[in-house]
Amino acid sequence: MNQLLRIVHYVNQFYGQIGGETAAGTGISIREEKGGLAEEIEAKIDRPAKVVATIVCGDDYFAENVEIALPEIMKIIKSYEPDVFFAGPAYAAGRYGMACAAICTEVKKELGIPAITAMNEINPGVDFGKKELFIVKTGTNARTMKTDLGEMARFAKIMLGGKKLGLPDEEGYFKRGWNRSIRTGIPTPDRTINMLLAKMKGDDFVSEIELPENADIQPAAAIKNLKDATIVLCTDGGLYPEGNPDNMPCSNPDVFHPYSIKDGPELVEGEWTVRHNGYDNSFVLADPNRLVPADAFIELEKENYIGKLHDKCLSTTGLITTVANSKKIGKAMVDYIKNHQIDAAILTST
Repeated sequence: MNQLLRIVHYVNQFYGQIGGETAAGTGISIREEKGGLAEEIEAKIDRPAKVVATIVCGDDYFAENVEIALPEIMKIIKSYEPDVFFAGPAYAAGRYGMACAAICTEVKKELGIPAITAMNEINPGVDFGKKELFIVKTGTNARTMKTDLGEMARFAKIMLGGKKLGLPDEEGYFKRGWNRSIRTGIPTPDRTINMLLAKMKGDDFVSEIELPENADIQPAAAIKNLKDATIVLCTDGGLYPEGNPDNMPCSNPDVFHPYSIKDGPELVEGEWTVRHNGYDNSFVLADPNRLVPADAFIELEKENYIGKLHDKCLSTTGLITTVANSKKIGKAMVDYIKNHQIDAAILTST
């Protein structure tokens, strides 16, 4: 137990004190000197320990260069021969969370050491990494940083000691989608009947198998006369005016923006850009109508096949977007459509 525990920690540009969004394109750097988070981790681990290196990388740099950044970061981690790896906490920062989950997954796979991260439930990194990792639950921001680092340290001590973590609700990590057999002392038929009786009486009970909650969405009625209908084009393919004026992220947005397409007859190459890392953008950049078919619908309007094409397209990025953010964007689109007296929406994807 007196052997010095070697720790490597990964943070983004913000927690590496380089800067905020303006520094998100910053590449990979290494720090061996002690800093705020490193000192806190060493204090929380409750045994002789040293953060031998802090790896800093900008959120955009990692997200847009995964095939380069991940191997380079793994090479650095291996060179320090750590006993445990920490990443984050990432809280609700989606790109940061995805990086933490991706690196931790690779560390676990290649090095076989405890790799621990922490984030909020709305972070897409949770869905990406929860099957492979123990991801500590956090709030949405860094107000609880000391507590969260303490929980990460507690997980590390349990895992380094060769012990098994308890159930997710008991320990404070996200459910991983695995079923674990445990001894309850009560036979299965008895537990089943007890749950049934509790349900019939209206008493509280907890099912042993968690079922997904799916919304019951009924399809809208068909449009009776397209010649009187106003149609809006929507996309989750990440198409935005050149320069990305609203600074839309390349993954996990929580908003959409309407952009004018009234200057047709079609979307023109060079006037639009794509912020989406999930498909080959070159085909859309060469002809944006392949994603948002404004040219075809303008022709349909001229032919009086439809009443009118709305003069704006509604655009967002559908990549590693959480269910919560997807619902938020969808509701906002519905509000826009209702407020502009639009009859139907065509949503294109990648």
